Amino acid sequence: MSVARVTEISSTSTKSFDDAVEQGIARASNTLRNIRGAWIKDSNVDVENGKVSNYRVNMAVTFVLED
Repeated sequence: MSVARVTEISSTSTKSFDDAVEQGIARASNTLRNIRGAWIKDSNVDVENGKVSNYRVNMAVTFVLED
């Protein structure tokens, strides 16, 4: 039997939504072990001078708790 926990994180990138997800998971992996998946709950952009300046994702990261 395994028990998992879900934590919400937000990540931002100047490149793309995909990069924001990659950076968020990479950073979460520094402190969370046994990450098994993530659900992208929300995505949005910041706009400056008529151009996209930042891509942001809010995600729920699932990780399995250790015994």
